[in-house]
Amino acid sequence: MNFSKSGILYVLLFLGIITLTGWAFTKKEAPPPVTQLKTGTTLDNLMAAYNGESNAQVKYLAYAQKADNEGYTGVGSLFRASAAAEAVHLKNHADVIKKMGGTPAAEIKTPLVKSTRENLEEAIKGESYEKEIMYPEFIKKAREDKRMDAVRTFNFSLQVETKHADNFNEALTSLSQWKNGKKDFFVCPVCGYTVAKLEFKHCPICYTAKEKFKKVN
Repeated sequence: MNFSKSGILYVLLFLGIITLTGWAFTKKEAPPPVTQLKTGTTLDNLMAAYNGESNAQVKYLAYAQKADNEGYTGVGSLFRASAAAEAVHLKNHADVIKKMGGTPAAEIKTPLVKSTRENLEEAIKGESYEKEIMYPEFIKKAREDKRMDAVRTFNFSLQVETKHADNFNEALTSLSQWKNGKKDFFVCPVCGYTVAKLEFKHCPICYTAKEKFKKVN
């Protein structure tokens, strides 16, 4: 079969169009990375934070029991202290929610409890999300709305969650050393700051006197 030069060019052009069209239809773009949290009103964000902290409190108490059962009693103490801190955050969030005319409410889910090592890893993920994404976005929105009471409670939580993540990381990297009985932790009743030693006169976050910290083990 003989083709003229112009015929060959038409065939090549036709094949090129088909190829490009097929590529356009089959190529899939990877979704962009999630770098921001979709926020609502400041009241919505407070309710979301209240729900999140409520579930974190329940989860940490379940993790504490698991740690005790596995012999990691020091980790059990850490989880109980962290749960006590979440209770402080709950109260702080609830106070502002009520001031804004809302009613604090939470949908408590049954926590998935695994090994203590896995529970620590999960706790680190949760705290990292809150300190890196959730609370910074909530604070930004509260500032825009000029709700400094919301900024205050969100900021307390952000700084404490940062400390919690550090505490959990320390336990995870030296897990075998957390089997020597319960450990004492101290929780600030105003912001929830959680430490193993009171090496200061006042809370570094809210300036509460160290004598007012509550011991948890």
